[in-house]
Amino acid sequence: MKDTVIKVDSLSKKYIISHQQQESYTALRDVITRGVQNFGRKILSPFSNSQPSTTEEFFALKDVSFEIKRGDRVGIIGRNGAGKSTLLKILSRITEPTGGRIEITGRVASLLEVGTGFHPELTGRENIYLNGAILGMTRVEIKRKFDEIVAFAEVEKFLDTPVKRYSSGMYVRLAFAVAAHLESEILLVDEVLAVGDAQFQKKCVGKMEDVSKNEGRTVLFVSHNMGTVLHLCDSCILLKAGQLERKGGAREMIEYYYNSPAAGYYSGKGDGTKDIFLKSAVTYGEGGPRRSFAHSEPIKLRLTIGINKFFYFQNIGLVLLTRGKNRVFTVNKSLADFADENTKEVTVDFIIEGALIAPMDYSFFVALNTRTGTITYESVSDICPIKVYDDGTEFAFAEGFDYGCIILKDKWGLVEKIS
Repeated sequence: MKDTVIKVDSLSKKYIISHQQQESYTALRDVITRGVQNFGRKILSPFSNSQPSTTEEFFALKDVSFEIKRGDRVGIIGRNGAGKSTLLKILSRITEPTGGRIEITGRVASLLEVGTGFHPELTGRENIYLNGAILGMTRVEIKRKFDEIVAFAEVEKFLDTPVKRYSSGMYVRLAFAVAAHLESEILLVDEVLAVGDAQFQKKCVGKMEDVSKNEGRTVLFVSHNMGTVLHLCDSCILLKAGQLERKGGAREMIEYYYNSPAAGYYSGKGDGTKDIFLKSAVTYGEGGPRRSFAHSEPIKLRLTIGINKFFYFQNIGLVLLTRGKNRVFTVNKSLADFADENTKEVTVDFIIEGALIAPMDYSFFVALNTRTGTITYESVSDICPIKVYDDGTEFAFAEGFDYGCIILKDKWGLVEKIS
């Protein structure tokens, strides 16, 4: 059984926020009068605060408890303001908690902000040694790792330049290389990797996976890139408004995080004057109506079509749209494949296979028309919006970059190789 290396018990962090009281409407004469009064008060008591203020308590974290075992790779997820970064800062001893207990076994290396732990006036070389010394390593131990750190960070030319002259990307590369290569038992990494380029992000994730699997190090990773979290982490902690909402397997937690109970419903007008019309549309996944889907799972668009007058040449046209309203693909299906002259209503599923469309936001365009397009009975655009999220594709590291709308199961064949 693995040892517990981090134990958090009823952890809280409270801030006091001040608010200046202001009136919604003030007449010009009152402004002038108040200005004279404030001027007089400043002369009599120059350090007094003329503006009345109120304070309120804000809990960035409240009663958070969990345990992490040695060698675990744990993602910390949640929306902005959930308390993710505050948690890592407390675990790194940058910020003191307001209440609760933390027990940490082992040395902690953290990368929370660009240049965390670096002295801007010192060179890259000097900062490597400084960080090692902070972790309690001897000069001999740091020297043994030095070449690996420099090679990983790709900053050989600037090693003797003060880091204050580094670009943000260089800063992150060196900071991550130091944190990952020096001999710490626990590695804490915040969203800071997003500053680096996509290839370097991929390299960093590979390194974190390597030090966890092969060296038994524990990794805590904060990110909004769910594909990277799924690729790297075994489990996740989900924070919401400063509280621990759930903890469990990475895939289970990410699916819970994304899937709100409300699906992308479309309800038609029920127009009885048209030959055929769209009564409703809704997106389905495993378990029922859904609006968020993992890249690897199939997506169903369920259409209910009302039929007043059936003709064999009637057609269902369907388009998948990107967030920018560009067409990903168009499909056509004869209504006669599902209905005949006696049918009053038909419900059909259009299925997009899993592992096909790239992670991003989409919606649908549906047209009920004739096969030639001469007659359009009804058309509705931008309905049933869905989100497809990355669940560990090879492009997870490139989230936010435009690499197309389709992820192909590509096939290659070597024709000739000349040596």
